[in-house]
Amino acid sequence: MSFGSPNPGYGQPQDPNQPYGHPQQGQAGYGYPQAPGVPPQGGYGYPQQPAGYGYQPVQPSYANWGQRFAGTLVDGLVFAVPYILVLVGRNVPALIAIGGLAILGIAIWQLIMEGRTGQTVGKKVLGIRLVRESDGQPIGVGMAFVRRIAHFLDSLPCYLGWLWPAWDAKRQTFADKVCSTIVIRSN
Repeated sequence: MSFGSPNPGYGQPQDPNQPYGHPQQGQAGYGYPQAPGVPPQGGYGYPQQPAGYGYQPVQPSYANWGQRFAGTLVDGLVFAVPYILVLVGRNVPALIAIGGLAILGIAIWQLIMEGRTGQTVGKKVLGIRLVRESDGQPIGVGMAFVRRIAHFLDSLPCYLGWLWPAWDAKRQTFADKVCSTIVIRSN
């Protein structure tokens, strides 16, 4: 063999479709002769994967609009007891203070739970979770707070954003789209 020879290796013509250094069809790899009845071994480097082989993303099972609505309804019921304390105690400052603190405490607790686990009480009852669209992990407390604030976008165009999950491909509200979050079934 010489430099510039049309036959690059050991008297065998190189197939232009094969990467350099890989054995050709019927040729043994690594320069050893092939024993009869033994499949040919691979060449140098990493084995080549067939087209389409490898990581295939799994399509998450999105929560439907009914599940999301029911979860919000259950979350509202959690706030009902302290809210009733505030309404009943209109003339009793202690009841108003206790009810107000309870509402604030429940709101903060729900926010922390949604950020850390992806579930509020309502979401847990309905078997759904809020996660980041990119990796399926909980969004964190700070982002859960930002998402709550972003829900004003759902109310702006005649509350259309709250209904958007009914027909959206990823079942997202406008706030979900802005925050890159999805609500999935956790079962």
